[in-house]
Amino acid sequence: MQNEFFNHKLNITRRHFLGKAAAGIGTLGLGSLLMPNLFKGEENLDQLPLGLPHFAPKAKRVIYLFQNGAPSQLETFDYKPTLTKMMGQDLPESIRNGQRLTGMTSNQTKFPLMGSFFDFKQYGQSGAWVSDLLPNMAKIVDDLCIIKTMNTDAINHDPALTFLQTGAQVGNRPSMGAWMSYGLGSENKNLPAFCVLLSRGRGNGQGVYSKLWTNGFLDSTHQGVVFSSGEDPILYLNDPEGTDKIARRRMLDKLAELNHLGFEENGDPEVQAKVQQYEMAYRMQTAVPELTDLSKEPDHIIKMYGPECLVPGTYAANALLARKLSESGVRFVQLYHQGWDQHGNLPNEMPLQAQDVDRASAALITDLKQRGLLDETLVIWGGEFGRTNYCQGTFTKDNYGRDHHPRAYSIWMAGGGVKPGIVYGETDEFGYNIVRDPVHIHDFHATVMHLMGLNHEQLTYKHLGRRYRLTDVAGNVISGLMA
Repeated sequence: MQNEFFNHKLNITRRHFLGKAAAGIGTLGLGSLLMPNLFKGEENLDQLPLGLPHFAPKAKRVIYLFQNGAPSQLETFDYKPTLTKMMGQDLPESIRNGQRLTGMTSNQTKFPLMGSFFDFKQYGQSGAWVSDLLPNMAKIVDDLCIIKTMNTDAINHDPALTFLQTGAQVGNRPSMGAWMSYGLGSENKNLPAFCVLLSRGRGNGQGVYSKLWTNGFLDSTHQGVVFSSGEDPILYLNDPEGTDKIARRRMLDKLAELNHLGFEENGDPEVQAKVQQYEMAYRMQTAVPELTDLSKEPDHIIKMYGPECLVPGTYAANALLARKLSESGVRFVQLYHQGWDQHGNLPNEMPLQAQDVDRASAALITDLKQRGLLDETLVIWGGEFGRTNYCQGTFTKDNYGRDHHPRAYSIWMAGGGVKPGIVYGETDEFGYNIVRDPVHIHDFHATVMHLMGLNHEQLTYKHLGRRYRLTDVAGNVISGLMA
């Protein structure tokens, strides 16, 4: 037992020595100079985050505009005139084919088809159909890769959110951003590799929680750093009254000495992680205030995103901040926008949600493109699952809601090596089942990692005797999405 503990200490110490730079502080240390084949066959190979991609990446950074609560694909990108023609008729059993339902519609004896309350038109050279709810996204449709065949295993919000963010429906798995931080590190030593921004729209919202941006069993340096929606984006970042930078630096140096002594005694990697986090917080004291001051943006940028971008905590403000963070080298920016859960009153709520996000989402793409950053920045827009083609609850032509639908839904991606101006995949005329080119959540993860230069089967971490990865034991890279 004593020898096992001693060996464990050696492995941990070695891992942290070699991988320190790539573990969220930067990519300039010795760990970033080592190639995986130098350690081929060693037991702890998958414990060594090296800060280098497996192959040449198409994208350097990700901005994920997550629409929390699941926007209806039938009111955004998946135009289905059949639903309007058959309005009020019952969904054929041959189409539903016994799919499990949520507790909110399982007691319904009828499933009346419901066409979109909003019109669709074709836009751009691609001729993609886009709802009138999203006029600004419609203008940039030739920059978008619209995927109409996303599908998931989960039918309720919590497991679906967790699955999409971590690759598993249970908790305590590293999130996408944590895996990117672990595998690639940060491009800016003064900022975290993984940042999280939160906003809430004017619709019916689902909550978000820290397990969606957790580091899981990875070192805590890889967890998402949440920016506050208030005027002070990082709480407790400033020094207490009466403390200057010199005293702060002296205190951190002494604290690091004590922590290193503790690490030598117990070999706990979290001790080293805490030292790194203290140092990151110290450097952020200089970098963050300037970065988060959106008032210094030029007038044409404010006009592009809309006046709401000057209001802290709004979607527009976070979209602009996401651009600034990404431009400054943050590897993965995750924006969560709540309010898309329209089980009822969809015709009245969804336009408000669309107003909250449409202009700023399109502005982000245009902004990145004008700066020459879109090619190296992968932008993703979408929710955790789709919405049913039938009405939930009482059927009326003027008001309706839609339940959860995991079999098929729409998202879009832009920049970062994806094909612009295409619509990928197709659903049946009822918008219920996929008839061509499905994209499962594991496939989505594998493809995003591939665009970032990571082989999803090789980026693993040994935990409790098993090697884990974001895609679990599944996932295929969808080459049809890539330029």
